[in-house]
Amino acid sequence: MAREQRLEPEVEVLWEDFHAEVNVPSEQLRQWLLTRGSGEEAFGPDPDLNLPEPGRQILAVLRKRKVDLTPEDVEVMREAVERIRSLTADKPRRGNADDEWRHSLLDLGHDVLVER
Repeated sequence: MAREQRLEPEVEVLWEDFHAEVNVPSEQLRQWLLTRGSGEEAFGPDPDLNLPEPGRQILAVLRKRKVDLTPEDVEVMREAVERIRSLTADKPRRGNADDEWRHSLLDLGHDVLVER
């Protein structure tokens, strides 16, 4: 019989917040990051290694089960939630039409065009 692992309540809440803020499916995020990271030296033997940060770390967390989180993963989730919330709170005058702002959010796995 497998033993059930319990997480700290704070990590449980952070997990929910992370998945609410990171609203882009992992494969879509990977494709976006590959596009952003493409260049002369991109697409080596393992394209995932050339993905821009922190998107690569966020993508790694998205691929994990909650019980497999490391302390580093928890920090990635915390930073992603904070950065996404900070960027969305500071929406530019042009709003969703501001490509730089929108792309900054997409790099973190958040698409402002996705309805919650």
